[in-house]
Amino acid sequence: MQQMDETPATQMSEEDLRRIVREEIQAALGASKDPGSQRAAIIASKGTLDWAYPPLILATAAAATGMETSVFFTFYGLNILLKDFDKELKIGPTGNPAMPMPQIATIIPGMVPVATKMMKSKFKGKGVAPIGELLDLAAELGVRLIACRMTMDVFGYEEADFRDGVEYAGAAAFISDARKANVTLFI
Repeated sequence: MQQMDETPATQMSEEDLRRIVREEIQAALGASKDPGSQRAAIIASKGTLDWAYPPLILATAAAATGMETSVFFTFYGLNILLKDFDKELKIGPTGNPAMPMPQIATIIPGMVPVATKMMKSKFKGKGVAPIGELLDLAAELGVRLIACRMTMDVFGYEEADFRDGVEYAGAAAFISDARKANVTLFI
């Protein structure tokens, strides 16, 4: 922590105050001048189409800025890494008040495929990359995609169920990695 003289803040220049605040924030965050030494650790725990986007977009953005990035996929988040992820990632509109349809309509049989198609169409119309492209981009950028071993065991998944390039680790191994991260997100 920087030592300040006894000069009252009212006598300090605005520039000096801003410099001190910036230095304190950087020290508190463990910021480095070298963006390549920054790390991001993200936990993906949800396995629906709408929840597959946030961890992948954030991971690719972090990696694109030079951060060493890893994503730990646990519980239903494992669906994102499956070879047949496109079949598994759906939108469940029931109980989702953010869906742009009356909630009573969400209980109609067949609404899951309708909502899924609607979401995919909306993303495509806005130029957002599909999940497969985001996964490929993550791999190209060196993002570590890590499947939770315990969850694999619980749900009966084998390594052969997942796309190429996926790593496998337990929670303790990921925590060891995450504790070195400058940014840690749980999604």
